[in-house]
Amino acid sequence: MAAALLLASLAGSVTAAENDGAEPTFTMGGYLRGSASFNLQNPPETAQNDRYDLSMLRGSLLLDADAKLGAGIKLKAIARLDREAKTGYMKRLDNLPGQAGNLMDEYNNADMRELYVDFPVGDRVNFRLGKQQVVWGETDFFRALDVVHGFDYRWRSFLEVENEELRKPLILGNMRIQVPEANGSLQAIVRPGWDRGKDIGNTYDLSGGRWANQPNKGVNFFGPSPVPGMNLTNYDYDHPDGNIKDVTGGMRWAGEAAGLNYSVAYMKTFNNDPVVNPSALIGGTPYKVAPKGLLGDFIYPKIDVLGATASGYSEALDAVLSTEIVYNKDVPFNYGSNFGGGFLPGFAGVTLKNTLVTMFRIDKQVNLSPLIGTSRPSFFSVQLFNTRVLDFNQKDDIVFLAGYGASRKRDSTMLTMILAMNYDNDRINPAIAAGWDASYGGGFLIPSVEFVMGDKWRLKAEANLFFNGGRNKQPGQVENKTALMGYFANNNQLAFRLTRQF
Repeated sequence: MAAALLLASLAGSVTAAENDGAEPTFTMGGYLRGSASFNLQNPPETAQNDRYDLSMLRGSLLLDADAKLGAGIKLKAIARLDREAKTGYMKRLDNLPGQAGNLMDEYNNADMRELYVDFPVGDRVNFRLGKQQVVWGETDFFRALDVVHGFDYRWRSFLEVENEELRKPLILGNMRIQVPEANGSLQAIVRPGWDRGKDIGNTYDLSGGRWANQPNKGVNFFGPSPVPGMNLTNYDYDHPDGNIKDVTGGMRWAGEAAGLNYSVAYMKTFNNDPVVNPSALIGGTPYKVAPKGLLGDFIYPKIDVLGATASGYSEALDAVLSTEIVYNKDVPFNYGSNFGGGFLPGFAGVTLKNTLVTMFRIDKQVNLSPLIGTSRPSFFSVQLFNTRVLDFNQKDDIVFLAGYGASRKRDSTMLTMILAMNYDNDRINPAIAAGWDASYGGGFLIPSVEFVMGDKWRLKAEANLFFNGGRNKQPGQVENKTALMGYFANNNQLAFRLTRQF
């Protein structure tokens, strides 16, 4: 359907271009990229010491094409091919008893990332139809209003700097109306329900790969169960509360007033993070329909999102201040921290809660040249991110994540920081990113450096370091403390990325 829509638009575009006499243009760009990472710790799931082993060897080719056909009509296509070599470490994960598939199927990919047509209607209205990305919101590591799309975290977790590399595009109708009298614009998006199931929501490593939460490396939750013909779990994309064929969408007003950039938005969308619809076969309470998996199925129920953003320059602080406030209605959570004697926390059932997500950030140029010899002022950013469960009740026994024993708190707060520096006229660019989980403990530290070699070549080296204060889950352990940073236990990485742009 999307291809037919684009072909029809193309036919009309060619006619329009011929009518206005414009000369069509076509440009092609992209990159060829190689990525590698090494374990800096020894994951406990394998019998062998995997420290310093090669955990990823990946090649990517991205093609980015633009065509201008006249009359303001433009076509865009972005395709990406990813292929990985099966390292010795990945072979060991693939051979563990809990693995029932081929892990390379999770990483090898060939996909049309974006394919859309832009065209104006009059002087104020512009349409974008097709597979695309729509970015709403102001946040960095953790997202509040930027929830139009889910993200694919299987091969790199949340660590890729360029969000567009992990964001999962959707087939959308996207209309923007310019309203200069109010110094703003109105945007409306409609997702007609033509996407594949895997395009919805966040996708995590649930197949036992290198970014599976400890202690689940080598455990494929979509593998066969002891019951013939039944998997342990499945994705249920036809659930009554999360059917991918349902139409979703939203509206956003963005403008400028009194020196502030602001926006107000409403969306009906799928909850980005999946929850488990547990099976009655293990004593759980199914949510609206019985799952097909022995343990349950992963679902993405729809939620209502109402949010606002604002940003502006403060002369007193010589900095840009940003904020984001988002109200989410009927957010699904799993409950039952001691379910199954503590071996299956969260598999008791699903409950719905309302949440308020807030973000405050300060971005500032800091002159560190006299101190460390940078070639220009450095970029410094601090962000405070909080999620509050509004109708919180300790008796509801909500878990932070199904499969882990930490109970959800009323407030979940993260503090993040980024310092980006520049040397040798921006040819050597080190950076430090850090985060602290103020509610559950632990944090991360990501030092990196990028070398710019001419117009085409980029080399980046990066360390991914995680700290959890001992709050992590070991194989076969019953625990009640493991939350976000504990999922990354014993998974520190050293990563390299070489890119040839064209």
